[in-house]
Amino acid sequence: MISSNSSSFLSNTGVGGSCSNFSDAQRRCSGAPRIVCMAQSSRSNDRNASVAVETKLNGIKDDSVVVDVNGKPTVGGGVQDTYGEDRATEDQFVTPWSLSVASGYTLLRDPHHNKGLAFTEKERDAHYLRGLLPPTTISQDTQVKKMIRHIRQYQVPLQKYMAMMDLQERNERLFYKLLIDHVEELLPVVYTPTVGEACQKYGSIFMRPQGLYISLKEKGRVLEVLRNWPQRDIQVIVVTDGERILGLGDLGCQGMGIPVGKLSLYTALGGVRPSACLPITIDVGTNNETLLNDELYIGLKQRRATGQEYAELIHEFMTAVKQNYGEKVLIQFEDFANHNAFDLLEKYSSTHLVFNDDIQGTASVVLAGLVASLKVVGGNLADHRFLFLGAGEAGTGIAELIALEISKQTNAPLEEVRKNIWLVDSKGLIVSSRKDSLQHFKKPWAHDHEPVKNLLDAVNQIKPTVLIGTSGRGKTFTKEVVEAMATINKRPIIFSLSNPTSQSECTAEEAYKWSKGRAVFASGSPFPPVEYEGKVFVPGQANNAYIFPGFGLGLIMSGTIRVHEDLLLAASEALAAQVTQENFDKGLIFPPFSDIRKISAHIAANVAAKAYELGLATRLPQPKDLVKHAESCMYSPLYRGYR
Repeated sequence: MISSNSSSFLSNTGVGGSCSNFSDAQRRCSGAPRIVCMAQSSRSNDRNASVAVETKLNGIKDDSVVVDVNGKPTVGGGVQDTYGEDRATEDQFVTPWSLSVASGYTLLRDPHHNKGLAFTEKERDAHYLRGLLPPTTISQDTQVKKMIRHIRQYQVPLQKYMAMMDLQERNERLFYKLLIDHVEELLPVVYTPTVGEACQKYGSIFMRPQGLYISLKEKGRVLEVLRNWPQRDIQVIVVTDGERILGLGDLGCQGMGIPVGKLSLYTALGGVRPSACLPITIDVGTNNETLLNDELYIGLKQRRATGQEYAELIHEFMTAVKQNYGEKVLIQFEDFANHNAFDLLEKYSSTHLVFNDDIQGTASVVLAGLVASLKVVGGNLADHRFLFLGAGEAGTGIAELIALEISKQTNAPLEEVRKNIWLVDSKGLIVSSRKDSLQHFKKPWAHDHEPVKNLLDAVNQIKPTVLIGTSGRGKTFTKEVVEAMATINKRPIIFSLSNPTSQSECTAEEAYKWSKGRAVFASGSPFPPVEYEGKVFVPGQANNAYIFPGFGLGLIMSGTIRVHEDLLLAASEALAAQVTQENFDKGLIFPPFSDIRKISAHIAANVAAKAYELGLATRLPQPKDLVKHAESCMYSPLYRGYR
């Protein structure tokens, strides 16, 4: 480490351009980024001391810089790359900066720079690692093989989850390399369905804090809390208040597993740098009696704050985020309860770059699945009749995006299009006679019809071609319901979207067998292939992870300042276009996750193109090839060489 009395570099010299000192470890610099090299200290009695020598980074391509409207050069359309790491190619050497030059024991315990046994002989000499590692050197690919074998030895999904989180805290690049290389196998481990159990047991498995916790204790000091986070150039924030975690209900502060998991996917699937991601949990208490009585619960042990107290804390948070990180930081609301989710999205969509994955992300991925399904069942979206079980965030969000797409295709008024979309909530079919007692977000879906109390009767009377479950209640698509759909339609479209698996409205096996193999099926959580009468059906997974990583990348690389509904439609169209005939032949209506980075690049390009078209993008000029530009912006988990 560099000590203050062994070098005047920290106080007198900046990392490139005109730069002030390193106060507060911010290193905010202007001018071209530079890389700081290390040479061995002449002080024989300080084995962890290093002398930093300044040198310009060579090999920077001029066309890799996109000028922001504020005049600051950015890398690949992203935020300022202060240390030149993303600007450099992978075969160029960088210095493992932390708060100072990391060496020796400290370097091995820095997850951002640790490479384990992949440190080369020269790196071990240069960074005082001799004797701190076994003598062998292995490649990152070999480390990946070792780690996947280690993960596979666990039979319990939660143990696999804990092993992955442990790796992320020890070796960040290896974690992402492993996740990218084995995404289809590990996606259910780091996210749904396993993340649901992890949140339920977060208090007992909690080892090391991840992300920021903002509680009622910090009211009036939220900006101060944000400034405690070591990274300054944040591009994406995923925030939850833990009130509606998946289909599991109020998990309070233990909902932190959701933002952490989502942002892991932003990096692995969408290529957003880990250092630009910030998971946040806003703790206003919990109404979960089990947690309130649990001595291991990590959050505030009080009833949830509501009303003005809640609104004031959220508003302080939103104001502080904008003040600290600027206009273009993406704030993704995650797993807020219905009564807050719609209000927050409506309130802040005109002043902040906000996105609700439960409302908008789910809608976008489901719309993509429906568009792809048309190649199997035929017709246009306007030819179909839709029935939803569940009228919360996901259900109404999907319904609205479907209506917008049909209206766009047919030029029909939105109010007219909505009449072909029906929703069932806990009290039955949403009809006009119930309008006075409905929540505001349900009222557009109240149509003229006699009251219907249960789903089976609604199916028989409405005669839908598409049945979509977003209820959060398992086993609600019964055999009678699925058989009714198969009687009405030659190829019924059945989407059972509730998470985790235990809350799915029906399983893939039930959908295929009860429909005699005729259903076009997709689910929110993964199901294994199903064999029915000698044919193997591969169920699609309408996973939001198809959409939000690429969607976020598109917003970031274009410098978009607001989310417009046309951007969501652009994301859906891009995803649907990635489904090949080979996929259809296997019964898939979504492309395989093994191609997710390519898919995310196409989604990002389509979203960015629409943002430029709408005048919402601020990073100019618009790149000629947006797909290649998106790929060039993506974070690579490959190890870097250290001087």
